[in-house]
Amino acid sequence: MSDNKKPEQNQDLSKTSAPQMGADGVPLDASPEEREAALAANEVETMSELAIAQAEVATLKAKVADLQDQYVRGQAEVQNARRRADEDVSKARTFAVEAFAESLLPVTDSLEAGLAIKDATIEQVREGESLKAMREGMAATLRQLTSALERNKVVAINPEAGAKFDPHQHQAISVVPSDLEANSVVMVLQKGYLIADRVLRPALVTVSAPK
Repeated sequence: MSDNKKPEQNQDLSKTSAPQMGADGVPLDASPEEREAALAANEVETMSELAIAQAEVATLKAKVADLQDQYVRGQAEVQNARRRADEDVSKARTFAVEAFAESLLPVTDSLEAGLAIKDATIEQVREGESLKAMREGMAATLRQLTSALERNKVVAINPEAGAKFDPHQHQAISVVPSDLEANSVVMVLQKGYLIADRVLRPALVTVSAPK
């Protein structure tokens, strides 16, 4: 009777050690051919990385140049806009004065025409014809002047009696007894004027005293 024995299998558990590399990145035990091929591959890889780096540098330089150009153009546009704004302000001031002066020309014409009339006779003065004509002429001239001022946003401050006293637009000259509510405008001694909602001159008024 024979014994059945299974053959024992010997397993090689030895591990191969990693090859030692030289300073050039090539295994020390490599053959000359392998070393040459490895060096050539390393050189190709180095050249490829250098080319990529050079391309990236060129791209960055192009971006920097573009940004510099945009900055210079932006500065030029700012300067041009500032110059145009200054010119517009200067023109607006000049033309505003020109428009105001032009609106006053009819007033000047009316005053000159009135002064050009020769002295009235005694009979005309007695009948009141000359005084009436003079008054009508002055009224027409005043209407022209008021219209010219209003076209240039110069509006009169002329509160009615009983209006509430406004220290922003009125200047109280005196406080007087009155049947009106306290601190109300009693009389306008001199009209004030606004220019574009800004007080050019306050109205001189008398104000009712507290009861």
